[in-house]
Amino acid sequence: MPVSLPILLICLWVVIATAVAFMPMRWQYPPGIMLLIAAPILIGWVWIADGWLWGLAAMAGFVSMFRNPLIYFWKRFRGEQPRVPK
Repeated sequence: MPVSLPILLICLWVVIATAVAFMPMRWQYPPGIMLLIAAPILIGWVWIADGWLWGLAAMAGFVSMFRNPLIYFWKRFRGEQPRVPK
């Protein structure tokens, strides 16, 4: 069974996100924001091309890797002032 292009791109996204996580915190912001923007597009593509089960797996991986930024943005959306670690 051949692997689809969206699945390959998701795997590449995971490798890049892991490499970004090893960078010092001050260098993580620009590539991290690009990864944060690209993720919903890739997840939607996987969902459409390969089905809801693969899309759900991709979404779970995304939420797992970006849980702290997502919590931060959720708190900001709700009007709270979340603490940012130094």
